[in-house]
Amino acid sequence: MAENKQQKLQELQFLEHSIQNLILQKQAFDMELSETKSALEELNSSSEEVYKIIGQLMIKTDKKKILEELHNKEKLLSVRVSSLEKQEKSLSEKVESIREEILSENKKK
Repeated sequence: MAENKQQKLQELQFLEHSIQNLILQKQAFDMELSETKSALEELNSSSEEVYKIIGQLMIKTDKKKILEELHNKEKLLSVRVSSLEKQEKSLSEKVESIREEILSENKKK
C-alpha cells in the first residue's frame, strides 16, 4: 500500500513538473504570437517599403510576402498555443484525479 502511494506521489510530482514546462512553453508562444500580431498591425499601417532582418542583414522585401509570412506564423502559433492549453488541461485533470486518490487513501486510514 505504501509503495502504491509512493508511486502516485512520484507520478503527481512528474505531472506537476510537466505542467510547469507546458506553462513556460505556452508563455513563450504567447509572447511570440503577441509580437507577430503587433508586427502585422504595424505593417498594415505602414507604407509599402518593408525590411526584413535576416541574420545580421536588413533586406528590403515585398510587403505582401511579409504579410503572408506573418499571417501563416500567427496561425501556426495560435494552433500551438491551443494545443498546449489542451495538454495543460489534460494534465491538470490527471493531477486532480491522483490527488483525490491519495486523499481518499489517507482518509481510509
